[in-house]
Order: sequence, then C-alpha cells, then structure tokens
Amino acid sequence: MNETTVLIIEPCGNVRMIYSELIEPHAFGNPIIERGSHVEPDQNGFWWADLSPVDGPKLGPYPHRSRAIQAEVAWLQEFWLQPVLP
Repeated sequence: MNETTVLIIEPCGNVRMIYSELIEPHAFGNPIIERGSHVEPDQNGFWWADLSPVDGPKLGPYPHRSRAIQAEVAWLQEFWLQPVLP
C-alpha cells in the first residue's frame, strides 16, 4: 500500500493535515485536533458529508458511508488542504 499524507505548515506554525495514522500528530507538539466534517446518515439511510466545520458544503446523498468518506477526503484535499498564499 502506497499512502501519503500532505502537511500544510502555515507561516504562524500551524500544521494542517487530514488525520491518518501515518504521522503521529504529537510529533509537532501538543496537537489540537479538530473535526473537518461530519459523515452521518439521514432518516432514509443515505449518507452525507457535512463540511461546515471548515466552511465547506454538504455533500451527498450517498448510498454507502464509504462513498461519503471518499467525497469528504476529496473535497478536503482539493479545497482545504491547499497552501494559503500571501
């Protein structure tokens, strides 16, 4: 398996990444881990990825939780996990 983790290190020293177990967040100090989204089912059994914690959209519905998580990660990689240029 060939996994990678992207780290964005901001000028102020904050590190942004999509959490995975490939990197131990405590290696950067005392981490503050915040949720980037909520993947939850609706009353009809469909899955939604709500990215409002990072000012993103609500994606879905998806028939399977795994598909909602794929959409969540893809959105975070494209729109949230990008360097902020001055």
